[in-house]
Amino acid sequence: MIKPDGVKRGLVGDIVGRLERKGFTIVAMKHMTIDRDLAERHYGEHKGRAFFDGLVGFITSGPVVAMVVEGEGVIAAWRTMMGATNPAEADPGTIRGDLATTIDENVVHGSDAPDTATREIGLFFPEL
Repeated sequence: MIKPDGVKRGLVGDIVGRLERKGFTIVAMKHMTIDRDLAERHYGEHKGRAFFDGLVGFITSGPVVAMVVEGEGVIAAWRTMMGATNPAEADPGTIRGDLATTIDENVVHGSDAPDTATREIGLFFPEL
């Protein structure tokens, strides 16, 4: 997913291009605004934590680009391509290292495991 800061800053083409140049296939993509209910379900594992309301507030603050991406080892590769959550700790050449401004506005999201990906695809692409 390209988060609201990435969409607002016009980074969609760059990020999609990185995925495609890596050899991955985008099988579904949508530009959408996430409502509070969907955001709370998406970040459900963080409910009750101090940063939960901030996560929900940010992800609902503007449009995102949600995607389903396929390819050999895509989850691990995407996690590497994204870089560390905190852009101050992200390596140059990663999306967050090159493009993110703060830990709260770090441009992209990616599932961390196959089960998470299945759950998130179901939330954002129930038609698949």
